[in-house]
Amino acid sequence: MQLTPDDIVVFTLAGWKVNATIVNTWIVMALLVGISMLITRNLRPDVPPNRWRTTLEVIVKLIQGQIEEVTRNSARHVMYFAGTLFLFIALSNLMLVIPGFSPPTSSLSTTAALALSVLVAVPVFGIASGGVGHYLKTFIEPSIIMLPFNIIGEFSRGISLAIRLYGNVMSGAVIAAILLTVAPFFFPVIMDMLGLLTGMIQAYIFAILATVYISSATAEPDHPALKKEDKS
Repeated sequence: MQLTPDDIVVFTLAGWKVNATIVNTWIVMALLVGISMLITRNLRPDVPPNRWRTTLEVIVKLIQGQIEEVTRNSARHVMYFAGTLFLFIALSNLMLVIPGFSPPTSSLSTTAALALSVLVAVPVFGIASGGVGHYLKTFIEPSIIMLPFNIIGEFSRGISLAIRLYGNVMSGAVIAAILLTVAPFFFPVIMDMLGLLTGMIQAYIFAILATVYISSATAEPDHPALKKEDKS
Protein backbone atom coordinates (compact mmCIF):
# COMPACT_ATOMS: atom_id res chain seq x y z
CA MET A 1 0.00 0.00 0.00
CA GLN A 2 1.46 3.33 -1.12
CA LEU A 3 0.50 6.12 1.27
CA THR A 4 2.62 8.83 -0.30
CA PRO A 5 3.29 9.58 -4.00
CA ASP A 6 6.98 10.08 -3.15
CA ASP A 7 7.40 6.30 -3.28
CA ILE A 8 6.04 6.01 -6.83
CA VAL A 9 8.71 6.59 -9.50
CA VAL A 10 7.04 7.56 -12.79
CA PHE A 11 10.14 7.87 -14.96
CA THR A 12 13.85 8.57 -14.80
CA LEU A 13 15.33 11.67 -16.43
CA ALA A 14 19.14 11.96 -16.78
CA GLY A 15 19.59 9.75 -13.76
CA TRP A 16 17.02 11.65 -11.66
CA LYS A 17 13.99 9.73 -10.45
CA VAL A 18 10.83 11.73 -11.08
CA ASN A 19 8.18 10.54 -8.65
CA ALA A 20 4.40 10.88 -8.71
CA THR A 21 4.51 13.91 -6.41
CA ILE A 22 6.34 15.98 -9.02
CA VAL A 23 4.28 14.68 -11.96
CA ASN A 24 0.96 15.23 -10.18
CA THR A 25 2.07 18.72 -9.17
CA TRP A 26 2.74 19.48 -12.83
CA ILE A 27 -0.71 18.13 -13.71
CA VAL A 28 -2.44 20.36 -11.14
CA MET A 29 -0.45 23.40 -12.28
CA ALA A 30 -1.24 22.68 -15.94
CA LEU A 31 -4.95 22.33 -15.14
CA LEU A 32 -5.04 25.62 -13.21
CA VAL A 33 -3.25 27.50 -16.00
CA GLY A 34 -5.23 25.80 -18.76
CA ILE A 35 -8.63 26.37 -17.14
CA SER A 36 -7.79 30.02 -16.42
CA MET A 37 -6.64 30.65 -19.99
CA LEU A 38 -9.67 28.87 -21.42
CA ILE A 39 -12.16 30.85 -19.34
CA THR A 40 -10.48 34.25 -19.76
CA ARG A 41 -9.54 34.00 -23.45
CA ASN A 42 -12.46 36.29 -24.41
CA LEU A 43 -12.35 38.48 -21.33
CA ARG A 44 -13.54 41.79 -22.81
CA PRO A 45 -16.21 44.29 -21.74
CA ASP A 46 -18.15 43.79 -24.99
CA VAL A 47 -18.37 40.00 -24.56
CA PRO A 48 -21.19 38.81 -22.27
CA PRO A 49 -20.01 36.46 -19.51
CA ASN A 50 -20.78 32.76 -19.83
CA ARG A 51 -21.40 30.32 -16.99
CA TRP A 52 -17.71 29.46 -16.60
CA ARG A 53 -16.62 33.07 -16.45
CA THR A 54 -19.38 33.79 -13.93
CA THR A 55 -18.24 30.85 -11.80
CA LEU A 56 -14.65 32.06 -11.89
CA GLU A 57 -15.69 35.60 -10.93
CA VAL A 58 -17.71 34.25 -7.99
CA ILE A 59 -14.71 32.24 -6.76
CA VAL A 60 -12.39 35.25 -7.07
CA LYS A 61 -14.87 37.51 -5.27
CA LEU A 62 -15.26 35.01 -2.44
CA ILE A 63 -11.48 34.76 -2.01
CA GLN A 64 -11.12 38.54 -2.16
CA GLY A 65 -13.89 39.01 0.40
CA GLN A 66 -12.31 36.59 2.86
CA ILE A 67 -8.91 38.27 2.52
CA GLU A 68 -10.36 41.74 2.97
CA GLU A 69 -12.01 40.61 6.21
CA VAL A 70 -8.61 39.53 7.53
CA THR A 71 -6.48 42.41 6.25
CA ARG A 72 -9.15 45.13 6.68
CA ASN A 73 -8.16 46.59 3.30
CA SER A 74 -8.16 45.65 -0.37
CA ALA A 75 -4.79 43.84 -0.19
CA ARG A 76 -5.03 42.71 -3.79
CA HIS A 77 -1.36 41.68 -3.78
CA VAL A 78 -2.07 39.32 -0.88
CA MET A 79 -5.05 37.88 -2.75
CA TYR A 80 -2.83 36.81 -5.65
CA PHE A 81 -0.59 34.81 -3.32
CA ALA A 82 -3.14 33.39 -0.88
CA GLY A 83 -5.68 32.77 -3.63
CA THR A 84 -3.15 30.76 -5.62
CA LEU A 85 -2.36 28.66 -2.54
CA PHE A 86 -6.06 27.98 -1.99
CA LEU A 87 -6.76 27.00 -5.60
CA PHE A 88 -3.70 24.73 -5.81
CA ILE A 89 -4.48 22.88 -2.56
CA ALA A 90 -8.21 22.70 -3.28
CA LEU A 91 -7.77 21.31 -6.81
CA SER A 92 -5.13 18.84 -5.60
CA ASN A 93 -7.49 17.51 -2.96
CA LEU A 94 -10.51 17.47 -5.30
CA MET A 95 -8.60 15.25 -7.73
CA LEU A 96 -8.44 12.63 -4.99
CA VAL A 97 -11.59 11.09 -6.53
CA ILE A 98 -9.70 10.27 -9.75
CA PRO A 99 -8.60 6.61 -9.63
CA GLY A 100 -4.83 6.26 -9.52
CA PHE A 101 -4.20 9.95 -8.78
CA SER A 102 -2.32 10.71 -5.57
CA PRO A 103 -2.71 14.36 -4.51
CA PRO A 104 0.67 16.10 -4.23
CA THR A 105 -0.55 17.51 -0.91
CA SER A 106 -0.34 13.98 0.52
CA SER A 107 3.45 14.32 0.33
CA LEU A 108 5.32 16.02 3.15
CA SER A 109 7.71 17.51 0.60
CA THR A 110 4.84 19.39 -1.06
CA THR A 111 3.32 20.65 2.18
CA ALA A 112 6.78 21.68 3.39
CA ALA A 113 7.35 23.58 0.13
CA LEU A 114 4.01 25.37 0.51
CA ALA A 115 4.84 26.27 4.11
CA LEU A 116 8.29 27.48 3.02
CA SER A 117 6.67 29.73 0.43
CA VAL A 118 4.63 31.32 3.22
CA LEU A 119 7.75 31.76 5.37
CA VAL A 120 9.44 33.56 2.48
CA ALA A 121 6.35 35.59 1.60
CA VAL A 122 5.89 36.97 5.12
CA PRO A 123 9.18 38.93 5.24
CA VAL A 124 8.89 39.86 1.56
CA PHE A 125 5.47 41.41 2.06
CA GLY A 126 6.54 42.92 5.39
CA ILE A 127 9.64 44.59 3.93
CA ALA A 128 7.75 45.75 0.84
CA SER A 129 5.08 47.33 3.05
CA GLY A 130 7.08 49.09 5.75
CA GLY A 131 10.75 48.67 4.90
CA VAL A 132 13.47 46.53 6.42
CA GLY A 133 13.62 48.50 9.66
CA HIS A 134 9.91 48.21 10.36
CA TYR A 135 9.89 44.47 9.71
CA LEU A 136 12.94 43.76 11.87
CA LYS A 137 11.45 45.87 14.64
CA THR A 138 8.55 43.43 14.94
CA PHE A 139 10.99 40.81 16.27
CA ILE A 140 11.82 42.91 19.35
CA GLU A 141 8.25 43.80 20.24
CA PRO A 142 7.09 44.34 22.92
CA SER A 143 10.63 43.94 24.32
CA ILE A 144 14.05 42.90 23.03
CA ILE A 145 13.84 39.95 25.41
CA MET A 146 11.26 38.47 23.04
CA LEU A 147 13.73 38.35 20.11
CA PRO A 148 14.61 34.62 20.33
CA PHE A 149 11.00 33.67 21.01
CA ASN A 150 9.73 35.69 18.04
CA ILE A 151 12.31 34.06 15.78
CA ILE A 152 11.33 30.59 16.98
CA GLY A 153 7.67 31.49 16.55
CA GLU A 154 8.32 32.60 12.97
CA PHE A 155 9.78 29.21 12.01
CA SER A 156 7.22 27.25 14.02
CA ARG A 157 4.50 28.79 11.86
CA GLY A 158 5.89 27.08 8.78
CA ILE A 159 6.32 23.77 10.57
CA SER A 160 2.76 23.86 11.89
CA LEU A 161 1.36 24.72 8.45
CA ALA A 162 3.21 21.83 6.79
CA ILE A 163 2.35 19.25 9.46
CA ARG A 164 -1.29 20.37 9.69
CA LEU A 165 -1.90 20.05 5.95
CA TYR A 166 0.07 16.83 5.54
CA GLY A 167 -1.49 15.23 8.62
CA ASN A 168 -5.06 15.93 7.54
CA VAL A 169 -4.56 14.63 4.03
CA MET A 170 -2.65 11.53 5.15
CA SER A 171 -5.07 10.73 7.95
CA GLY A 172 -7.86 10.48 5.41
CA ALA A 173 -5.75 8.20 3.21
CA VAL A 174 -4.88 5.90 6.12
CA ILE A 175 -8.48 5.63 7.32
CA ALA A 176 -9.69 4.95 3.78
CA ALA A 177 -7.07 2.20 3.36
CA ILE A 178 -8.14 0.54 6.62
CA LEU A 179 -11.86 0.71 5.81
CA LEU A 180 -11.15 -0.55 2.30
CA THR A 181 -9.94 -3.83 3.75
CA VAL A 182 -13.08 -4.10 5.90
CA ALA A 183 -15.77 -3.15 3.40
CA PRO A 184 -14.28 -2.56 -0.07
CA PHE A 185 -17.51 -1.39 -1.73
CA PHE A 186 -19.35 0.89 0.66
CA PHE A 187 -16.83 2.77 2.77
CA PRO A 188 -14.60 4.13 -0.05
CA VAL A 189 -17.47 6.26 -1.36
CA ILE A 190 -18.07 7.78 2.06
CA MET A 191 -14.36 8.36 2.63
CA ASP A 192 -13.99 10.03 -0.76
CA MET A 193 -16.80 12.43 0.10
CA LEU A 194 -15.28 13.08 3.52
CA GLY A 195 -11.87 13.55 1.92
CA LEU A 196 -13.25 16.17 -0.47
CA LEU A 197 -14.84 18.07 2.42
CA THR A 198 -11.73 18.04 4.61
CA GLY A 199 -9.57 18.87 1.59
CA MET A 200 -11.53 22.04 0.89
CA ILE A 201 -11.50 22.99 4.57
CA GLN A 202 -7.73 22.53 4.77
CA ALA A 203 -7.21 24.59 1.61
CA TYR A 204 -9.27 27.38 3.20
CA ILE A 205 -7.46 27.18 6.55
CA PHE A 206 -4.02 27.17 4.92
CA ALA A 207 -4.81 30.21 2.77
CA ILE A 208 -6.39 32.12 5.67
CA LEU A 209 -3.46 31.42 8.00
CA ALA A 210 -1.03 32.58 5.30
CA THR A 211 -3.09 35.76 4.95
CA VAL A 212 -3.09 36.35 8.71
CA TYR A 213 0.70 35.94 8.91
CA ILE A 214 1.27 38.30 5.99
CA SER A 215 -1.24 40.79 7.38
CA SER A 216 0.58 40.76 10.73
CA ALA A 217 3.89 41.52 9.00
CA THR A 218 2.45 44.36 6.91
CA ALA A 219 0.20 45.99 9.53
CA GLU A 220 1.06 49.07 11.51
CA PRO A 221 1.92 48.52 15.21
CA ASP A 222 -1.57 49.52 16.35
CA HIS A 223 -3.32 47.64 13.55
CA PRO A 224 -5.85 45.03 14.74
CA ALA A 225 -4.19 42.39 12.54
CA LEU A 226 -1.21 42.35 14.87
CA LYS A 227 -3.46 41.17 17.64
CA LYS A 228 -4.74 38.20 15.68
CA GLU A 229 -3.53 34.82 16.88
CA ASP A 230 -3.65 31.40 15.38
CA LYS A 231 -6.33 29.75 17.52
CA SER A 232 -6.76 26.72 15.35
